[in-house]
Amino acid sequence: MTARAADRARYDRATAHLDAPVAIVDLDAFDANADDLVRRAGGKPVRVASKSVRCRALLERVLARDGFAGVMSFTLAESLWLARSGFDDVLLAYPSADRAAYAELTADPKLAAAVTVMIDDPAQLRLIDAARDGGREVVRVCLELDTSLRLLGGRVRIGARRSPLHSPAEVAELARAVARRPGFEVVGLMAYEGHVAGVGDAVAGRPLRSRAVRLMQAAARRELAERRAAVVRAVRAVAPGLEFVNGGGTGSVQYTAAEDAVTEVAAGSGLYVPRLFDHYTSFTGRPAALFAQPVVRRPGVGVVTVLGGGYPASGAAGQDRLPVPYLPEGLRYDPQEGAGEVQTPLLGAAADDLLIGDKVWFRHAKAGELCERFDTLHLVRGDRVAQSVPTYRGEGRTYL
Repeated sequence: MTARAADRARYDRATAHLDAPVAIVDLDAFDANADDLVRRAGGKPVRVASKSVRCRALLERVLARDGFAGVMSFTLAESLWLARSGFDDVLLAYPSADRAAYAELTADPKLAAAVTVMIDDPAQLRLIDAARDGGREVVRVCLELDTSLRLLGGRVRIGARRSPLHSPAEVAELARAVARRPGFEVVGLMAYEGHVAGVGDAVAGRPLRSRAVRLMQAAARRELAERRAAVVRAVRAVAPGLEFVNGGGTGSVQYTAAEDAVTEVAAGSGLYVPRLFDHYTSFTGRPAALFAQPVVRRPGVGVVTVLGGGYPASGAAGQDRLPVPYLPEGLRYDPQEGAGEVQTPLLGAAADDLLIGDKVWFRHAKAGELCERFDTLHLVRGDRVAQSVPTYRGEGRTYL
């Protein structure tokens, strides 16, 4: 029996009392992945990205481990909810235009002390002030640096379109704008190198592309390390009380943590290890989050149909954004139908061994987005469900 076949047998036994669709997290794999992130961080704290987890119980579980400290959230409303739930160090990773949430933040000393908001434009400061509605609490601010690699005099750009702040001078000028404005304090700097952390460099069957990605990423890491250090020096000259410099992501933890200027790294997807994180030379994780769909039809030899399963991930549309049939091994989509909203035909010899009601296990393309489809995660230890916990959706929290 292969390791994957053994996993399938365990998951089927653990969930025999549960009807599919069902979602699980393998706790042994989750904990092993957490340990690997800490090892790669080399002694610097790992801030867990809630976007990639979306389950309060699992956020609490990972933050109870040595090596993890703080949450990186994705909306301001989520940040306030987490802070009210006892999370005392929440960094909002994206600028917000949620005026009602800003009014709450600036009126509550506990929330203002626990939550740090992200900005990259003076207009965001004006929006916050206009939303205060009498709230006088000092807002903790983090400045975001654009990490993109610019070549040929800026005519070629590699990296996500996030912050407009690219140079040390631009970031320092925004820090000065914050310092001049009462009610705000610069406490952090963030730089997410998505073109390194979120792009696999070992794409199966594409050796030339993989080599090109590795060359690009090596150049990007060198350029960013030098520029990030200069930005930190420039910002500290304006805001000597800077508390943290955050960088990285699951795919770049060890590289980012090696920079002297960085005080902490961020990661989240590396806990679940969805399919998009299978193609890295720098680390190998264990798939921890899976979902199962039931076999409901057997249309013919070598084909079964499962209920639903068409859960595409965000990003540029493509085959790599679809869940992948994982267990039993050897199943694939029908190219004429793909992953369907209410039914999904699956082809392959393994289909002939499946019966009506059997489970087919899938891996989502990305991490936390799976939790937008399920209200419960069943936490599997060995061949039993150790605990069933609500996702954000299961707690009535749908933020995007």
